[in-house]
Amino acid sequence: MLRASDVLALLSGFDPGSDQRMARSLELTRTLLERSHAPFSRSNFDPGHITASGVVLAPDRDRVLLVFHRRLQRWLQPGGHVEPEDPDLPAAARREVLEETGVDLDPRRPPVLIGVDVHQIPARSDEPPHLHHDIVFRFVADDDDRIAPEWGRDVQWYAADRLDDCDADEPLRRSVERALAAR
Repeated sequence: MLRASDVLALLSGFDPGSDQRMARSLELTRTLLERSHAPFSRSNFDPGHITASGVVLAPDRDRVLLVFHRRLQRWLQPGGHVEPEDPDLPAAARREVLEETGVDLDPRRPPVLIGVDVHQIPARSDEPPHLHHDIVFRFVADDDDRIAPEWGRDVQWYAADRLDDCDADEPLRRSVERALAAR
């Protein structure tokens, strides 16, 4: 079972560098983990909840796998809510990548923590607006030929140096840059 203390330990070794937005996201996420009684619950709307995502690079590291999020109407890295059975955040991100894309990840390339991004999620009929405290990991695909999207989502490989082609926002661009720099 995932515990807030485990995630705080994971984040203790993370350095956002000179990225002020990421430093603020890291601070907000630590506060959530220290003060919330249910930081992983998707029904925790104030101050939000933890999510996990994965920036997936092709084996040649020149492309990134993106999912078109229909509700938000934009291309994002695959990711989503933490489930009670997830043993840790890298496993949650791995599960989300597999569920949303069907792409196998290279077991020889362990996930690398590359970012923390707190962002607003708009209201829906059954949910108020709230924050996602997204913990982002870098993965490398085992094979970039197979894409089997679930839930009818669009899944595509984009050239990592041509993210204008998918109108990527700044947090996604920064995550891809950090994924490419990670070893």
